[in-house]
Amino acid sequence: MRTIWNSYLFASIGLLFLLLWMPMGQYDFLVNHWMKIGVYAIPFLGIGIFAFKRNQEKERLNEDPRFLAMLMLLIYIVHQFEEHWIDLYGNTYAFYAFNNNFILDKLGEPDSIILPLTKESVFVINTSLVWLTGLLAIAKSPRHLFPFFAMAGIIVINGLVHSIAAVVTFSYNPGLLSALVIFLPFYLWILGRSRALRMNCKKLIVGGLLWAFLAHVLMVGGLLLANWFRIISEPFYWCILIFWSVLPIFVLRPKQ
Repeated sequence: MRTIWNSYLFASIGLLFLLLWMPMGQYDFLVNHWMKIGVYAIPFLGIGIFAFKRNQEKERLNEDPRFLAMLMLLIYIVHQFEEHWIDLYGNTYAFYAFNNNFILDKLGEPDSIILPLTKESVFVINTSLVWLTGLLAIAKSPRHLFPFFAMAGIIVINGLVHSIAAVVTFSYNPGLLSALVIFLPFYLWILGRSRALRMNCKKLIVGGLLWAFLAHVLMVGGLLLANWFRIISEPFYWCILIFWSVLPIFVLRPKQ
């Protein structure tokens, strides 16, 4: 029964991202409005968390990695609302413009008409490194916990990136508030909960942080290689991101 359920779960995840990424006339809509779909999914994800909660023992709920993985995906979607839809000042889609200005300024080309960050890449980055990684963390828990710690790593590394960007620019950046108020405290809470997970969590925590750090290196480096230096194509860059998002299910797998 477990094998059938896992096969159904992975087939459903595969179909979801096939519909997201395969160009079938919906691509222009998704590129511009993907974050709205995520926000609209919050109530349904919340219902799933509530249903899961009712079937668990209360005293062990905060020690269940599948429940925690659901919470991680939920809070990241909340972060994406501030980051990509409506920021703290009420600006819409501000992340796209902010980051292009930030990257071009650091490249010493503030007036360039070439934009390193495209809306298409924003879409793939968030649906692969966040949504796909988050769903795989839910699907593989509790038997295989590296995807769980990879998702936790993405949360804390992203929170630190927002914080560092704020210090460097001495200004607000889209997503900063939720990164400080939600991401960093939540990750510390996750570390506290991880002691109750019955595996070698130290190796998983370090591995998750390393995976998330390299994910950000690939994200920024690949973006520049594709859209600034034009060494690789942008679709090839997206394939790298998707590969990196799936990689955690093959890393530090428990012995059967």
